[in-house]
Amino acid sequence: MARTRQELTAEVREWISSDPDPETQQELNNLLEQEDWTGLEERFDGPLQFGTAGLRGLVGGGPSRMNRVTVAQATAALARQLMRDVLDAAQRGVVVARDGRNMSPELAEVTAETLLGYGLNVHFMEGPTPTPLAAYAGLKLNTAATVVVTASHNPPAYNGYKVYAECHHQIVSPQDARIRDEREQLGAASTIPRLALDKAREEGMLKDVPQRVVDAYYADIASQCMGPKVPEAQVRIVTTALHGVGHPFVHRALTMRGFTELFPVEEQAEPDGNFPTVTFPNPEEDGALDLASDLGRRVGAELLIANDPDADRLACGVFTANGVRLLSGNEIGVLLADWLLSQARSQGMLPARSAVLSTIVSTQMLDAIAHDYGVECHRTLTGFKFIWEKALALSEEGIDFRFGFEEALGYCVGKAVRDKDGIGAALIAAELASHLKAGGKTLLDRLEELYLRHGFYATSQVATTLAGLEGRKTIARIMQSLRDNSPSSIADSCVVSHVDLQASESGLGPANVLQWDLEDGSRVIFRPSGTEPKLKAYLETRTEVDGSSLSIAQSEARARLEELELWVKRTVAERGGS
Repeated sequence: MARTRQELTAEVREWISSDPDPETQQELNNLLEQEDWTGLEERFDGPLQFGTAGLRGLVGGGPSRMNRVTVAQATAALARQLMRDVLDAAQRGVVVARDGRNMSPELAEVTAETLLGYGLNVHFMEGPTPTPLAAYAGLKLNTAATVVVTASHNPPAYNGYKVYAECHHQIVSPQDARIRDEREQLGAASTIPRLALDKAREEGMLKDVPQRVVDAYYADIASQCMGPKVPEAQVRIVTTALHGVGHPFVHRALTMRGFTELFPVEEQAEPDGNFPTVTFPNPEEDGALDLASDLGRRVGAELLIANDPDADRLACGVFTANGVRLLSGNEIGVLLADWLLSQARSQGMLPARSAVLSTIVSTQMLDAIAHDYGVECHRTLTGFKFIWEKALALSEEGIDFRFGFEEALGYCVGKAVRDKDGIGAALIAAELASHLKAGGKTLLDRLEELYLRHGFYATSQVATTLAGLEGRKTIARIMQSLRDNSPSSIADSCVVSHVDLQASESGLGPANVLQWDLEDGSRVIFRPSGTEPKLKAYLETRTEVDGSSLSIAQSEARARLEELELWVKRTVAERGGS
């Protein structure tokens, strides 16, 4: 039932009374004075929920925003859950780390002080830290959990809160529900216990993550490489951290593996939460890699390596005579999978029962490559928490996990980190490029060879941004319309299979995902983003290469993708109307 304005005003004033941050207090007071009821409704639309990658939201006042109070509440709930469910949780403690965004230092401090207030030891990572390194530290130290304050690739106005479980991958059900239940039992925010960091350090409860753990991370990601330590050929590599945390870590990793011709985009090398040279700090977005492309042309680079701001994702591009050709997440995924599997097999390191994993929205070409090497290919819901949950389950069955990826530039190239790792993946991409260069080839040449063998797989994504409370309602309306009136044909091809993961017994759900397989071999999947205010449609089609040139197959597939994209845009517009 909708609140009256009087009830909303009372809720806002109660929140302000327990908010320790004068900036968010003032923000909410201003909205009250302006009688901006829409702005207040959006900030008080219920607490942030754990999604695809933890909590994620705009920085601001109220329970639907990222701020000191919501982080203290989430941390208090986590602390209570850990003390209840995890053996020796207090002694084992929690790793706390953060990225370089605005407010991340403050929110990391709130996180640490709250955990300490509940009696848990904290292993603190001082300064901006890559998310995969923090996840590795939790695994290496065998902590009860790991928390990273980060909004990954979201716009500057966002921040977030990732939680890794005792098993050292991101939390899944039922832990997320138990944390939510604990949060509902909390009293006023002002009653949440906190212990100051200096006091906790004096008492021996606050500890720095040892340098030996950081050094071990570099050694372990290097051990995942399949080629020789000395590169077969030096590759001129442009790197960019997109104003995030990755620059020194990526360069140290590449240098340790013998890569010497490295050219960083200096304007983007240092952490800056304002992201001044990009409109959107996501390497997938148009324009994000323009500075890297320009630098590559000036220095005669061959490979572009880019990380998102918390360095858990990897983007790659190949410099050609016509400029830089950026690779899609799916293209990088199949290249890395093929390289890792081929080298493992040739070196006698591929167990009889092995598996690669990906998400349901990623390219089906991975299945063909896995079949070629005699390994299993398993699919999960979107999010690396599901990939690693499945990887550990397969391990219990004696099946060796070799590689995991998702189309949104996320790759896990071994077992060092139980999450996507843009630094470890950068090493593999560089060594593959080096191996190919030694044979007179590039990543694009190898990709063409794979298409000639397996057929041409064309993928694209249509993402519709629908922000705010009304945007969420529109996304829900579109998804419900598609459920209630599922199309019998899409872009002139009959639907041969329709799956609603909200209700299916596939073993993957329940999830707010709809999938259609078409008579012409195409696939369409709809899902709301778990980290951004977007409705996403994932499209894929495949054309045979036998009997025709690759260029013809590519043209046919891309033309088909354009038809599917038009259908998606028209459908979203029609079904999104109120």
